[in-house]
Amino acid sequence: MPDDLQDLDRREEEEVSTDDRIIGRAFRWSLAVIIGLAAVIALVIYMAGRPEETAPEIAIETEAPVEVERAVTAPEVAFAEITTSAGVRFTHFNGAEGDKLLPESMGSGVAFFDYDNDQHPDLFLVNSTSWPHSHPVKPPPTSALYRNLGDGRFADVSRQTGLDITLYGTGVATGDYDGDGWVDVFVTAVGSNRLMRNDEGRFVDVDPLVGVNGDPEAWSTGAAFVDYDNDGDLDLFVCNYVRWSKEIDFEVDFRLTGVGRAYGPPFNYEGAFSYLYRNNGDGTFTDVSAESGIQVRNEATGVPVGKALGVLPIDADLDGWIDILVANDTVQNFLFHNLGDGTFEEAGAYWGIAFGRNGEATGAMGVDAGYYRNDDELGFAIGNFANEMTSLYISQGDPTLFSDEAIGEGVGAPTRTMLSFGVLFFDYDLDGRIDLLQSNGHLEGEINTVDPSQTYEQASQLFWNAGPEQRQGFIPVATESTGDLATPVVGRGSAVADIDGDGDQDVVITQVARPPLLLRNDNELGHHWVRLKLVGEPPNLDALGARVELVAGGITQRRQLMPTRSYLSQSELTITFGLGENDQVDRLRVYWPDGTEQLVSTIEIDRLNVIEKE
Repeated sequence: MPDDLQDLDRREEEEVSTDDRIIGRAFRWSLAVIIGLAAVIALVIYMAGRPEETAPEIAIETEAPVEVERAVTAPEVAFAEITTSAGVRFTHFNGAEGDKLLPESMGSGVAFFDYDNDQHPDLFLVNSTSWPHSHPVKPPPTSALYRNLGDGRFADVSRQTGLDITLYGTGVATGDYDGDGWVDVFVTAVGSNRLMRNDEGRFVDVDPLVGVNGDPEAWSTGAAFVDYDNDGDLDLFVCNYVRWSKEIDFEVDFRLTGVGRAYGPPFNYEGAFSYLYRNNGDGTFTDVSAESGIQVRNEATGVPVGKALGVLPIDADLDGWIDILVANDTVQNFLFHNLGDGTFEEAGAYWGIAFGRNGEATGAMGVDAGYYRNDDELGFAIGNFANEMTSLYISQGDPTLFSDEAIGEGVGAPTRTMLSFGVLFFDYDLDGRIDLLQSNGHLEGEINTVDPSQTYEQASQLFWNAGPEQRQGFIPVATESTGDLATPVVGRGSAVADIDGDGDQDVVITQVARPPLLLRNDNELGHHWVRLKLVGEPPNLDALGARVELVAGGITQRRQLMPTRSYLSQSELTITFGLGENDQVDRLRVYWPDGTEQLVSTIEIDRLNVIEKE
């Protein structure tokens, strides 16, 4: 290492005092043996925290890993980009005017949900707006709602529905919080958040009356409606990222050689506490964040540890209580284990999910989970920063013990150089095994001038689940086999839904300051399928949190009904099971949120089945 870099390294050891940075330093040199980028990032940490000096410009050198050839070939299923032809004419706006403010680089979420109860998934796209200190755009940018016309085409109904809202939006959560049978929308933001109540197809801003606006100085990201206390109504979990302002951003002053001031990771930002709001059952919420145990503090300094982006509610240990996994950026991930008494214990490190396979805190973004092996073992996928492979944590015969098996399962090497945001498990080819989709894109538009291994636009990656009989794990699908899905994008949020009623799931991927990509799944493999819409009891009519087990051809598939997935986004509520060559379902069992079980005797294949709680 050159002398000037050694000098900077020495100064960081003297200046950085918070525990999360100390943990990062402890593992950074071991990571440098594997990837040369970590030591360079350490230099940025040191100097970015010195507002009285100009931060050094950093040059990045990396070497791409070698991928292992797999013996099995993934099936070809092309995705066709139909955004404009389907009627979606939306462009994300991030307010950038050259200051390189961190929120401008993080993008926004997207939601598929049925706002008008016509059984067709509609499309909601979150937008941002101009900064208060900037030159405002007129008319101001708004978020957008597109109504599904029933055949995969959409009509813009933003204005007539009241969802043409203006705020610096980031994420979205959907759920019927008041139990009236109409799905409501919660939008997170830099600043106050917004809850829009669905009044039979017309949305009404009900904040601050219901109590979920949050701190107007906060930066909220992922969010989820979830019944954490099993009282029947939907509560609300909201992630907060970092303590941020324009002034703090300029003090951090992240820079890259050849670029100057640039977008970068949040090492030198203080963390933030997330929110947990308990539904009072009368249309209002109570903030129970402190007493519920979700506020994790740095033991040495007392400041918040978390830098939360992705969130995933799931009953990980199948004890009947929903747990909450939080993907934190550059600090340990949280697994809030539900104790069943209204409180949680943070068990990420104990469960083996807090850190990467080498003991390092990763730049975690989006998250999803699934029983992708069609056995009792649960898998968590977490998308990470550039030169950090996607994490794939698998339970080890114990629902509270996980190990990162990304390399052995085939997603390690192909994802290492990618900067990954959205991750999604879904069965793209309907063969009865859920596959993995990952949306990628860098923060910095000029990153290639600094790091030849990186580009601003990056292709999304699709991994085919080869199944246990092949002993191959996941196999990267060749870009020439996926059609427009391989288009390089500045990818952020992602979601899936069957927008055209043909049984397979289509994809939407959002971009920073660009139009989204709406991708139609043109599966022509002839595989059978089953789609299920669950109808629960009020107030949780959509049965969020229910689990379904389907047996066909001797194989058991499992799903949990939860729209909150990927990065800042929501997928459709309808559950899709691929059946492959099987032309019948042997058994289907529903585990409803209240703990009751229901064996469903009649299921029709290749169609939507509505299952009502008995």
